[in-house]
Amino acid sequence: MGPHRIICPQCRREFSGYALSCECSSLLKTEYTNSLELRSLPGLWKFLDWLPCQNPLDTKVGSVTFRSIGLGKELGLANLFISFSGYWPEREAFNLTGSFKDLEASPTVARAHEAGIEALTIASAGNTARAFAHVANNTGFEVYLIVPKSYLHMLWTPEIPSEHIHLLTVDGDYCETIEMASEFCQLNGITPEGGAKNVARRDGMGTVMLEAAYTMKRLPDHYFQAIGSGTGAISCWEMANRLRSHNWKGNPVLHLSQNFPFIPIYRAWEAGRRQIIPDDLQNARECIEGIHAVVLSNRNPPYSPTGGLYDALSTTKGKVYSVTNSDARKAGRLFEALEGIDILPAAEVAIASLLQAVESEYVNSTDHILLNVTGGGVKRIQDDFGCYLIQPEGSLTRPIVPL
Repeated sequence: MGPHRIICPQCRREFSGYALSCECSSLLKTEYTNSLELRSLPGLWKFLDWLPCQNPLDTKVGSVTFRSIGLGKELGLANLFISFSGYWPEREAFNLTGSFKDLEASPTVARAHEAGIEALTIASAGNTARAFAHVANNTGFEVYLIVPKSYLHMLWTPEIPSEHIHLLTVDGDYCETIEMASEFCQLNGITPEGGAKNVARRDGMGTVMLEAAYTMKRLPDHYFQAIGSGTGAISCWEMANRLRSHNWKGNPVLHLSQNFPFIPIYRAWEAGRRQIIPDDLQNARECIEGIHAVVLSNRNPPYSPTGGLYDALSTTKGKVYSVTNSDARKAGRLFEALEGIDILPAAEVAIASLLQAVESEYVNSTDHILLNVTGGGVKRIQDDFGCYLIQPEGSLTRPIVPL
């Protein structure tokens, strides 16, 4: 047996290779047979013992955690810690696509390569595709990126795009893009990256919690993040549970936020439902068009499956917030003024939810709080590297034709 195994937590069936699902309605999970020993490796690779791959890529991607001085003082929070995933050289943050999606892409490509897979298809609203494109540039791994046509402006890399990147557009929203990508994979025999079902994606993002816990020397009391699919929140919940099984104390309360008016998870959770129902998605296309953080627009999040968002929120007694565009933008301006770095819209939504929590006294002034700033430093990337737009090779329309 290797240092990890992939199991279905419901039926306990074990899987190998690049498995993504079981017949049960559960998310597959990684079980690590070893304790975590930090490696002398850069970025997230220091946590290689708890990643589902053996060979790290030559990257420095990872999150950094630091105690907030400016925002913490402004909000009267003595123990506010910020997890930053983006580009901020002064803080040794080197995610060159400016997003925490870099934490997903590198372990996923490493896992796929070790499983003998030569190409992956990624459906994305922008940030994930950008992260996989960057890895493709640096490794020569083949990626097929399928994105909504209206999000093309988000598809850039900090280097000239290579021939290993194949960008295809869809004239629809993110949900329709996911559907088209699934058909594309089946028709062409290309492995889907997997989204929330991909244990490498989840464990890569879960290193946010590992980095924070080792910096804080404890688990946080509260965890704040904006969500589209909520995969990042599930990831940090899973990693906190792993730490707890190794005698770390605490059970971080999840504080998750969506961008009004597209708030299906907020509506389902507030109603106490395990299922997202059609009423939660009423006028979804119009709502998605009206949100500031377009990446938070997943119509089919992993909310109800065993091990999904509902379970994560339930077991941590969590809360979901609805954040308006104006409140998100105000929070973003406040953060940049107090902390000194630009951030992406989804991170602005998370900060706005923290402001709501403070105002409503859902958190106390001495609580240990982890704020996941899931992207930032794009202005610095533009200054230091430039941004090279990826040109699409074509568009997907039905009926989809083979490559």
